[in-house]
Amino acid sequence: MLRRIAIIRIAQKAGLTLAEIKDALASLPQDRVPSVRDWRRLSSAWRSAIEIQLHNLTILRDQFESCIGCGCLSLTDCPLRNPNDVKRTSLFSKDVV
Repeated sequence: MLRRIAIIRIAQKAGLTLAEIKDALASLPQDRVPSVRDWRRLSSAWRSAIEIQLHNLTILRDQFESCIGCGCLSLTDCPLRNPNDVKRTSLFSKDVV
């Protein structure tokens, strides 16, 4: 039981939601103590979620650095507040000669 609590705390620190943690822990065997193989399977599944989160945080960090100097605070043009902005996409997709 203490191991599961420790895993929950670690997973939360890694940015996983309680729902993700609950689903993963539910996949562990209930009729026996989870083996090293069971824990490795669980951590392997979390690895891809953590990699995606790291990728998204890196993008956010890089966009945030460029936005600090902008100062526009625009809800319609800001790539952080409006990531699917058509105007912004069209500006950056033009070929620069």
